[in-house]
Formats: sequence, C-alpha cells, structure tokens
Amino acid sequence: MGEALYGMSVPELQNLENQLEISLRGVRMKKDQILADEIRELNKKGNLMHQENVELYKKVYGTRNVIEVTGNAQNSYDFSIQKDSYVPIHLQLSQPEPQSHEIPERAARSR
Repeated sequence: MGEALYGMSVPELQNLENQLEISLRGVRMKKDQILADEIRELNKKGNLMHQENVELYKKVYGTRNVIEVTGNAQNSYDFSIQKDSYVPIHLQLSQPEPQSHEIPERAARSR
C-alpha cells in the first residue's frame, strides 16, 4: 500500500523502482511467450481442421472442386457454395474405439 515507502531515501526508492521494472519486464516477456505459443497451437489446429474439411469435402463431393477449397488455405477455411450444395447428404459417423485405462493384469501383478 506504500506505507513502508515513507522512510526510504531517494536512492532506495530508485532501486525499488528498477526492481519493479525488471520484474514487470519479466512478466510481460512470459505473457508474450505464452500468447505466442497459444497462437502457434491455434494455427496448427486451424490447419488440421482445414485439412480434415478438405478430406470430408473430397468424400462428399469428390475431387471435382477441391482446387476451390484448397486455393486460399492461408486466409480462409470457408468452402465455396456450389449450385448443388443443398442436396441432402447422408453421412454415417463411426464410433470411437473404446480405450481402456486399466493396467494389464500382468503389469498389476509385477507391482
């Protein structure tokens, strides 16, 4: 709250100010690094989603218009709407494989 600053000399206050600036600079650098890492990760996810969309588009419409979909991959993940885009499409989703997090019986016995 600043109450302890009352008895400090000017050089002590300047030293405290320098320490605060150094600490603040470290916090800002850490924040910048975290944000840069997050942006990189989101870009990777966006690229993966785009690739998945292209693959799904190929499965649904074939390869006839894939060039339109992949042409502007850096700026947009949108697909162009074709005149037959409103034809109903029936897709069947596959169920994920069950994953067991149990320890195999042999490994449990050896513990």
